[in-house]
Amino acid sequence: MKNNSQSQNYKKLDSLLNELPWFVEEYIDKKKRKLSPGTLLNYCHDFKIFFNWLVSEGFYDGEINEIPLSLFETLTTQQIEDFLSFLKFQLDNREITINRKLSSLKSLFNYLQNVAETEKLEPYLTRNVMAKIEFNDVSEDPETIANRMEGKILIGDEYADFRLFVAKGYGEINKSNKRITTFYNLNKERDTAIVSLFLGSGLRLSELVWLNIEDIDFNKNCVRVIRKGNKEQYVYFSEQAMADLKAYLSVRGNKYNIPRENKAVFVAAPMGPKGTTRRLSGRAIEKLIEKYAIAFGKPSLSVHKLRHSFATRYHSEINDVPKLRRQLGHSSIETTMIYTHLKNEDLKNAINKLNMPKEQ
Repeated sequence: MKNNSQSQNYKKLDSLLNELPWFVEEYIDKKKRKLSPGTLLNYCHDFKIFFNWLVSEGFYDGEINEIPLSLFETLTTQQIEDFLSFLKFQLDNREITINRKLSSLKSLFNYLQNVAETEKLEPYLTRNVMAKIEFNDVSEDPETIANRMEGKILIGDEYADFRLFVAKGYGEINKSNKRITTFYNLNKERDTAIVSLFLGSGLRLSELVWLNIEDIDFNKNCVRVIRKGNKEQYVYFSEQAMADLKAYLSVRGNKYNIPRENKAVFVAAPMGPKGTTRRLSGRAIEKLIEKYAIAFGKPSLSVHKLRHSFATRYHSEINDVPKLRRQLGHSSIETTMIYTHLKNEDLKNAINKLNMPKEQ
């Protein structure tokens, strides 16, 4: 799993670097030892947005991969503020997203000024305009974030109801539509297992996408995943998720005509003239969750909201923030603490214990 996900991201990274200036590739090479390919890919997307803005605003007349370092020496703080305004008002980025993109640029400019050297041992940049730009104040406290989140996640009976809806209800309300029914009957075990695993483990979308059969420990109810920062971790999941996963795996081979060499847990139906079975993509999983959420009557639900739903339920039932932090793979406990601010009155109704195995 690790090699597959990494190789995919490295291919995307190499392709994107061809569109960017040479010094970005040098910067990325220096960062490969410490940062995951996914993070580096995000950095490059941020750089591309900035470089395209420079060209569109007339700061450089040419291709973005030919932008010279000398241009950065001439940029003013006001021009950078104009770029940040572009992110907010033209791209509709939130403050936290703008901060992330600004952080990417600050890292690049810091490298160009304080790390990279010419053959004469001189810095690439003598003036770093990004060092003068402050991050946006993100004024929302954890309680505010939690209150906004509360209306968009599964609460109380909805937790079990949504899983049951994916397993049976969706088929019942669409039984008069032959096309929908045929497609649903093909994928209902798979889709139920996906929803159940999200709700029973709090996995990230990328972690679920790249699961292989050998990553599952059927005795300990856990899966091996590669978390942010390329850290390997075993993540536990509920007994209900295990039951649904086994039900799906029991029909996976026959329903999807899977060759032995395909080790992906979640696959798409064969397509094309050769009927090729492939790993289910992240976008496909997002779309199927969106489909069920709309039909269920909770269109705000998403893959990430299912992760939030798991975390809220876990905190309500177990109330162990350090363990929840590890389960979710958060690098900062402040992120996990958001769930301690959610109201708990409705959460304790009709919820069984998660049956999470104790850590050894």
